[in-house]
Amino acid sequence: MFKNKSYIGISFIILIFGIYAVPKIVDRVKNGEIVKGNRLDNVGSKNSKSDSKLLTIGPAPKFELTNQDNLKISNETYKGKVYVLEFFFTTCPSICPKMNLSMLEIEKTFFGNPNFGIVSITIDPGHDTPQILKDHAKLLGVKSSNWNFLTGDKAVIMDLSNKGFNLYAGENAKVNGGFEHSGLFALIDKDGNIRCRKDDFGNPILYYDGLDKKGVRDIQEDIKILLEE
Repeated sequence: MFKNKSYIGISFIILIFGIYAVPKIVDRVKNGEIVKGNRLDNVGSKNSKSDSKLLTIGPAPKFELTNQDNLKISNETYKGKVYVLEFFFTTCPSICPKMNLSMLEIEKTFFGNPNFGIVSITIDPGHDTPQILKDHAKLLGVKSSNWNFLTGDKAVIMDLSNKGFNLYAGENAKVNGGFEHSGLFALIDKDGNIRCRKDDFGNPILYYDGLDKKGVRDIQEDIKILLEE
């Protein structure tokens, strides 16, 4: 008996709520108010730099060097583009072949996108002339017109690598090839800033490992983010 009265009471409350609330909900749907909340407005707003998952490290160092077609290429050439930058040399017998494969994978992913480019700067400009670089690009099967292989004054390039980007490069007669250098890739956004993600501890990684599958996968994911900014 008591249970029956409880059910009747609950049913009465539900009925009163329906009479009061349903017409208001219907009116809001008709007026489009249901989809005007701030939470829905913010769902697609992650493209702004302030909301980006990627950190801004600072302006990339300026450079002006000569490419495989004997043309002057500078950081201004890539203004408005997202690009990846590396230091290498064509006769490198150790890490460069792996870096080449990684960069070719990146090129393939973004091939045809006019807002993306690659910069490969030789640390052995005495050997790597524009013609040598042109032959090297052909040997690799490079297709993108926005992938520039650059050469120039050795001292300028070494300073650019070691002091500008803080990526190690140096001569060492005791190692195969006579040079040592970093296998890291720098990611630069459309405004010329170095960008990166955080590691698992919340620290900026600064650069991406061009010798590691995860590093190459991560940089491709982050290039896509920057292209949408």
